[in-house]
Amino acid sequence: MRAPRFKKWFAQLPALNVPQRLQTLSALHPAAGLDRIIALIAQVKEGKRRCPACACERYYRHGQANGLQRYRCRECGRTYNDLSGTPTAHLRLREKWLDYLNTMLDSKSVRKAAREVGVHRNTAFRWRHRFLDQARHDRPKTLSGIAEADEMFILESQKGSRKLDRPARKRGGRAHKRGISSELDCILVARDRSGQTIDAVVGRGPLKAGQLERHLLPKLDHQVLLVSDSHAAYRAFARKHRIAHEAVNLQAGIRVRRRAAGAIHVQNVNAYHARLRQWLSHFRGVASRYLPNYLGWRWALDGERITTAEQLLRIAIEAINRKR
Repeated sequence: MRAPRFKKWFAQLPALNVPQRLQTLSALHPAAGLDRIIALIAQVKEGKRRCPACACERYYRHGQANGLQRYRCRECGRTYNDLSGTPTAHLRLREKWLDYLNTMLDSKSVRKAAREVGVHRNTAFRWRHRFLDQARHDRPKTLSGIAEADEMFILESQKGSRKLDRPARKRGGRAHKRGISSELDCILVARDRSGQTIDAVVGRGPLKAGQLERHLLPKLDHQVLLVSDSHAAYRAFARKHRIAHEAVNLQAGIRVRRRAAGAIHVQNVNAYHARLRQWLSHFRGVASRYLPNYLGWRWALDGERITTAEQLLRIAIEAINRKR
């Protein structure tokens, strides 16, 4: 629209009645959302743009497609845009992304989010795990000071699978074996006193020292004090790698002990367990294969680390393109 026609149209806006104003806002909202998305994508990628095929940083502009600027690599000649090489590549309806991310900040179910945003439930499910693909890797590099570690268990689930390797359960069901068995997913959570948290689905059944070496050891500062319950795996792990370790015998009713380094307990990590378990219950069962995504989602929300849809989108599209 040319400037004179736009000025004339804009001058008539105060004369609109309420239904007409609402209709106008409804028509402009998707376009405004798309403009915000494109501006944010360009802002995030500015200075970090490189070819997803060869990682070359030399490029030139090569037209536009689907509202995004395309680039051609000067090294290998391939074309790409700012979403190439990220989990959000090839996703459509970008004008609705921010609205959908707001439903994720509110921890809404797939069906509620789909109804609110106006997309199919399968689209809402696909978007959820595309946006969480990088959020699950957004973790602190190290835990320092006093780090508490403990594991929690939830029933293994094959929700959504077309083929099961066991008899189907009715409405989730319960484990057939008593105690900790291979029917339970083991989730390891470690948290220091500053609130930095790492977690991982380490396998099924009881925790083993080898799982601690794989998932916990790379995240521990060399001067950390590891605090856990009396599980033998923590003692063996700490002894082998010469890590300062204190254990709390919860079965004997000892929950807190005093030391010069500080209070010895695992109450912080157990409180995180409780919040995580209560939060997961809202989704009425989470498939085991998607648990890492939900752990990353919960860590993003815990302590209000991420409070806006723009922050969550930034994490999703900041994937570093690596040479294949």
